[in-house]
Amino acid sequence: MHRSGAPMDVFLTGATGYIGGSVAHRLLRAGHRVTGLARTPEKAAALGRLGVEPVLGTLEDRELLIERARAADAVVNAADSDHRGAVEALVDALAGSGKPLLHTSGSSIVGTDSRGEASDEVFGEEILNEGSAWRPAADKRARVAIDRHVLAAADRAVRSVVLCNTMIYGHGRGLARDSVQIPALVRQARRSGTVRRIGPGRNIWSNVHVDDMADLYLLALEAAPAGSFYFVENGEASFADLADAIAASLGSDRAEPWPIDAAIAEWGRELAVFALGSNSRVRGERARTHLGWRPRALSALEWIRSELAVPPAADRDAPSAETRGR
Repeated sequence: MHRSGAPMDVFLTGATGYIGGSVAHRLLRAGHRVTGLARTPEKAAALGRLGVEPVLGTLEDRELLIERARAADAVVNAADSDHRGAVEALVDALAGSGKPLLHTSGSSIVGTDSRGEASDEVFGEEILNEGSAWRPAADKRARVAIDRHVLAAADRAVRSVVLCNTMIYGHGRGLARDSVQIPALVRQARRSGTVRRIGPGRNIWSNVHVDDMADLYLLALEAAPAGSFYFVENGEASFADLADAIAASLGSDRAEPWPIDAAIAEWGRELAVFALGSNSRVRGERARTHLGWRPRALSALEWIRSELAVPPAADRDAPSAETRGR
């Protein structure tokens, strides 16, 4: 049985990704040991250089997932919010153990097909409470069913937690530097010379800095009770304001509206409609009240204006060899 407060051996899926790599970095800094799933020998070697013990495999390798989850003190799933098979394997592996299982979801579960228009609807964490009348849109039902499966694992003696991330911004701390939404706007702007938003850009997303997000994963790993659901949120901004801040950072004119069909042609339907043209407004109170989470980073607009175009400096907080070996 793991001793409270002692360093944990953590098995992490998604270790080569933006979220997983940043979480791995934070866990290593806190003195935990991290084993990370990697698809290729090249990615495995890169993880090893960061202090993560690599394991070759994929989310399709059920027996490998079960073996590694049982060998670990805790599991963090940061690879794919929609991979039901991997989640079922991890839950089955940890059933009866009392070990933590942190699962990564995303606030697109409450997203609206708004195409750049605003919405006043704001969602709280009670939407995932047992008996809640809230129902997701059809395209997000499968993801919410996975979230509920993780939460229900508390009844099987798993300390299960769902962390539902909002729009994440900031440079990643692992192998992957960029998140999804803001970098997509930036790449299009650099390629075309024009910063664009979908329609009027009045649609709003809640957001969080990647470092504050990683801090919450650490807190949840060490202290969140079984069956906990958290929105990972620290403010919100409209896409009009985000796009104008990007334009200022890149030294171009103000952002211009873009018809949804042109946006879909550029980014694909899922990204254009459900990530860049939608509203996803939530409030994350439980992490603050239950875990003492205190976000400290710049707001999304401040970060874009001051740090978006600046290459990330060498990380002074990278774990030393001594820390990695603890």
